[in-house]
Amino acid sequence: MTARRGAAETAVRQCLGLEVGESCTIVTDDERRPIGESLYEVAREITDDAVIVRYPPGETHGGEPPEPVAAAMAGADVVLAPTTKSLSHTRARTEANEAGTRVATLPGITEDVFTTGLEADYESIASHCEAVRQQVAGADEVRVTTEAGTDITFGVRDREWLADTGIVHEPGTMSNLPAGEVFISPETANGTFVVDGTMMPHGLLEDGRTLSFVVEDGFVTDISDDDIREEVESAADEVGDAAYNLAELGIGTNVAVTELVGSVLLDEKAGGTVHIAIGDDAGIGGDTDAPIHLDGIIREPTVFADGTPIDLPAPADT
Repeated sequence: MTARRGAAETAVRQCLGLEVGESCTIVTDDERRPIGESLYEVAREITDDAVIVRYPPGETHGGEPPEPVAAAMAGADVVLAPTTKSLSHTRARTEANEAGTRVATLPGITEDVFTTGLEADYESIASHCEAVRQQVAGADEVRVTTEAGTDITFGVRDREWLADTGIVHEPGTMSNLPAGEVFISPETANGTFVVDGTMMPHGLLEDGRTLSFVVEDGFVTDISDDDIREEVESAADEVGDAAYNLAELGIGTNVAVTELVGSVLLDEKAGGTVHIAIGDDAGIGGDTDAPIHLDGIIREPTVFADGTPIDLPAPADT
């Protein structure tokens, strides 16, 4: 069995739990076609109602797919979406979940991330997710600090913490693959966060390089990096201040990820990291709709829930 075939088996059979008689839609694009076809080959061995739909890569993470693709997603029992640009924070994904579809998105997935990231023990990931969620659930405020300069406080009182475990067996649920995070869309945020891990369009940052963001009343007001600033400004031309929304606080729980590799999809799941995102949060419990969702991964954070430091999972836990 090839590594790609093994990863596809894990995704379709273990993570999504596809069964005989269920419908399955594989959504991919021209750049991720080989991975999409591997998933389709496994799906069609399980069910006769399997299809693959392909379209040109989107322009931005969170941008909507073509309408026929959205319709195919909403009409299936199971969707797996290996795409260049993320479909996680789109109306198409939200509406598919609302229709009862089980969805796994694999945004920006590469051959290496696909074959290595899906070797994890997803029962272990689920256990780490629950341990983190128990520590933060019910907190009014969460503060994140780092020696690199991050010091930001999030108001989260009336928002729900969600877990991305990779196990997507219930109707209307979703996960990223590879998986492993506990996350929330904050009500508000104030402070500064300093990315020293991975963030697009730069990928894995060189040692000593950082990207700084100032946040006031839930909106990013200053971006140190020209490329990221231009990307956010471009989205703002379309939706205004929504593009600057502080969208997400996530805590990585995948202890199988022992080092950052430059893939946001994988690196944001690394145990012992935090990621903070700008832009769309409508798909994760917020109320901001934007054609952009940019995650920045932060190394070696300290996380406080109402002033109490929480225990973060780390690779040493394996």
